[in-house]
Amino acid sequence: MSDSPLEEMEAREAAERAEEAKKDSFNSLVTMTIAVMAVVAAISASLETSEGDKTIVAKNDAVLQQNQATDSWNEYEAKSVKKNIYQVAADQGGPKAAGYAKVVAQNSADQQRIMALAKGFEEKRRQYSEVAEVHERRHGRLTIASTLLHMAIAIATLAIILHRRWPWIAALALTAGGLGIGVWAYV
Repeated sequence: MSDSPLEEMEAREAAERAEEAKKDSFNSLVTMTIAVMAVVAAISASLETSEGDKTIVAKNDAVLQQNQATDSWNEYEAKSVKKNIYQVAADQGGPKAAGYAKVVAQNSADQQRIMALAKGFEEKRRQYSEVAEVHERRHGRLTIASTLLHMAIAIATLAIILHRRWPWIAALALTAGGLGIGVWAYV
């Protein structure tokens, strides 16, 4: 026990100041952590948006390639009908039969060229579709990562308000999870 009430009051005030300094130090640590979390969340959200944009572009490119393939296949079919009509005419004989046979040969050659072109467009469509799937998968994972990081920021704020460590530790765990999922998006 202390010798005087004044010494006892000074000791109590010193203990309160020490407790406040401890709280201020913890609050500063949590505040710095929140700032870092906010930067990481912003980067994650930016990457998420970028991957979403890349998904849309790749899907649009796949659709354009499919449209070109469809147009090519339609042209192929038109050449086939024309070739068959001229083949029937050539088979009938007559003075123009040789000319009809030339048209049949030309249409047949055109069909081969058009088929190769259509298959090329279909291959490009397949490639763009695969690229879109990769970006879409990344986008989904980055959405989860961004959500976890934003939740971490909110929960870390509770550590300051409640003057407790557990929300800060929970926020650190959510941040680690968000970072892990963000890295997983690119693995």
